[in-house]
Amino acid sequence: MAPLPEKLRLSLARGTAADGTPDWVVLDLHGHYPTHRTNAPVQDLLQRNESFEALTARLEKLAGAEWVRGVLVRLGELKVGLATAHAIGLALGRLAESKRVVGYVPQVTMRSLLATAPLTEVVAPESAEVSLPGFAAEQVFYGAFLGRHGITFENLRIREYKSALTRFSQDHMDEYDREQLTAYLRSAERSWLAHVPEARGADDESLFETTLTNAQQLLDVGLITRIAYDDEIVTPVDQHWGRTIELMMPDLAMRKIGRKADGVAVVPVVGPIVSGRSRGTPPLPFLPGPMSGSDSVVAALRKADRDEHTKAVVLFVDSPGGSALASDVVCRAVARCTKPVVAVMGEVAGSGGYYVLAQADHVVADPYTITGSIGVVVGKPVLSQFDDRHGLNPEVVGRDRALFESPHRPFSDEERAWAEKMMDEVYVRFVDRVAAGRHLSRERVDEIGRGRIWSGQDAKEIGLVDELGDLDAGLAAARRLGRLPDDAPVRTVSAGPSLPGLPTFGKDAPGALGGLWPFGSEKVLAFLDRSITIR
Repeated sequence: MAPLPEKLRLSLARGTAADGTPDWVVLDLHGHYPTHRTNAPVQDLLQRNESFEALTARLEKLAGAEWVRGVLVRLGELKVGLATAHAIGLALGRLAESKRVVGYVPQVTMRSLLATAPLTEVVAPESAEVSLPGFAAEQVFYGAFLGRHGITFENLRIREYKSALTRFSQDHMDEYDREQLTAYLRSAERSWLAHVPEARGADDESLFETTLTNAQQLLDVGLITRIAYDDEIVTPVDQHWGRTIELMMPDLAMRKIGRKADGVAVVPVVGPIVSGRSRGTPPLPFLPGPMSGSDSVVAALRKADRDEHTKAVVLFVDSPGGSALASDVVCRAVARCTKPVVAVMGEVAGSGGYYVLAQADHVVADPYTITGSIGVVVGKPVLSQFDDRHGLNPEVVGRDRALFESPHRPFSDEERAWAEKMMDEVYVRFVDRVAAGRHLSRERVDEIGRGRIWSGQDAKEIGLVDELGDLDAGLAAARRLGRLPDDAPVRTVSAGPSLPGLPTFGKDAPGALGGLWPFGSEKVLAFLDRSITIR
């Protein structure tokens, strides 16, 4: 029998039951929690991965198991973003509405306390490691390094806050990038202070200036509720395979019923946005992760829109954007849906990631989401000095304009003007889409756009977001807009199988449709660089 993924392993334990029957579950949380299940379950099993979607399904199982008296959640090193840590906390909080849930945090960090914030019992051992320094951002700039090797970088951007390519074109962070990152970190710390200490009732205005090093200090300021080791909370027992299988196996009968009942369709947009079909994660560490293809996302939206049992759609976006063309195509498909569309943001929904959801009927973001970045960029590396140093001699035949993307020459004045005109047109279109979807004036969108990032909390205050919450809040909004009961089923919708050369079919559109993009190959990006590390 293949080993279960480590994060899926549920240990059974006994609380106070005298006969030794397990009545507690010990749930270990650590590592990465990508939002949705992949299309490679065997690979996930071998790599011992678990998605956030699978975790929440597991918590729902625990909530419905009558024999479960309590759940001990042991948090190891969470390698997740702030929005995911907050979403895990909200999911644990929902479980705590029906079961006793105790959070056990041997490593007390900003993320582990955020994930356990909704719980009324948070325990740390006497020897707990404590690190609560607040938040900081770190980004490496390569401009000087590349310059020493004869490589420069053309970076055209709209507007001053658009920093997607500046780490390659500059040797330092400019004032606008520093301003927007500082604002995001301040917002994140305000949200953390509101979520974590508020749940404990602690007064911690100067928490980040206080040097906390041990569990007793955490208890004194109210960040934990008890000092104890995990075996002082529950008593481990031998594996009980009957109850383990009950909790591990999916409820196939309910899923089958769910497919035939009226419900909500979830369409994910995860990873960079590209034209064509979505791509999965290659099994090589130096290649990019999953990418959302506009063809696949649009096909999934249309499939959900045609389904008579789908009454509302949730567009889940965890993407830094990418192709401006692909983003616009998805945005149009969202706008043309006849069913209500609720957009939910994950860790990031910036630039093209915001573009695709701008015309949704309702937008939900986590307070820690990085969003906005309404702007566009064009860029390329330039190797002319590198070529000179190493004796490389690229020869040109034909029209210079056809070599616009060549890395062996910088943009000419004519090419730069042409690219800037394209960028202006894309930015105006981007602003128009946001203005129409958010019911804001173009002037207001340009004011809060200009490539600037915003936290989900700040985005709500300026009108880019309607509601703060997680996927569960988005599903509730979709059920409400779709006039569905609170327990209406949820289905993830994909584009469906496609084979090379396999035709697709359609019928006459109600009106003539011209070309989707007048420029041939794509050069303009609505992209938010995710190289920034938030610590």
